[in-house]
Amino acid sequence: MIDTQKVQLLQKAYQNRDLFMMESFCEAVFRELNTDQTYRSALMLSANNIKHLLKIPSLKAEAIILNLEDGVAKEEKPFALVLCAFILTQLKKCNKKLIVRVNSLDTSGYDEIAYLNQYMPDAIRVPKIGTKEEVESVLALLHDDVELHLSIETKEAWHNLKELKVHKRVKAFYLGILDLFADMKLPQSLIEPKNPTLQYILSEFLITTKAMDVKPVGFVYQDYKNENGFLEWLELEKQMGYTAKGCLSPSQVEILHQVYGIDPYEIQRAKEIVALFEKENKKGVSGFVHEEYGFIDEPIYKGALALLEGLK
Repeated sequence: MIDTQKVQLLQKAYQNRDLFMMESFCEAVFRELNTDQTYRSALMLSANNIKHLLKIPSLKAEAIILNLEDGVAKEEKPFALVLCAFILTQLKKCNKKLIVRVNSLDTSGYDEIAYLNQYMPDAIRVPKIGTKEEVESVLALLHDDVELHLSIETKEAWHNLKELKVHKRVKAFYLGILDLFADMKLPQSLIEPKNPTLQYILSEFLITTKAMDVKPVGFVYQDYKNENGFLEWLELEKQMGYTAKGCLSPSQVEILHQVYGIDPYEIQRAKEIVALFEKENKKGVSGFVHEEYGFIDEPIYKGALALLEGLK
């Protein structure tokens, strides 16, 4: 529950640009961290927008990106950092994954991570990552219980992609398609669903990331008012195997949940396959034909099991 009295005082301090007073409302806190990895929607919120931050408990998004980077003016960043800390102190337990996107490591990223350690976000997301040495340096600083998420948006990160999971706390990669194309000097006009280069990047990113047991999160679609365009990307990415995507608006979140919702038939099918295989396996049978589900063996069983595990 967010303390409305503190919010009113905080807003007044923010309006007066009294950073010292704002920090007085932020006490170090032990949060019950949200370790869920099944989130589908990752909604971006500018951390300097108090009005939007206060809506977090009522939002339908399953993960919230508290953004300190793009969209927050340089002079606003210190205030955004404190607002971010305040929200974390108020939401000691949250059914949404609270992820803070700090600024790049060559600017204020390290300082922001050190500051946020005492407020324990569920994860820190680092932009413009490049090498495994950078990842290791962040992990050495980051609170031991906080996850590390990485934005893959430079040609260096793409080149080193397979080396970036240096620890089990590295849990998610976010594809930053606009920055990646710019860094590779590829025209933005190629970013359309039927382009083979774009499809290759989406496929390579997905398979490489999942092979490392890291969650791949699809890129943010900037034209948030174009629902048909967003839907086209979602359908393509779902067909490829994506289960999560960055969002810029609540309407994108709703569309995403509709597309990435799991068919009840698939859930029931998985449950029956698991039960059938385990029953037959006890008899020493590891492969058999079912009249409705066809041939069932251990790989089919493991696939059904994974689907059910993902629902927990």
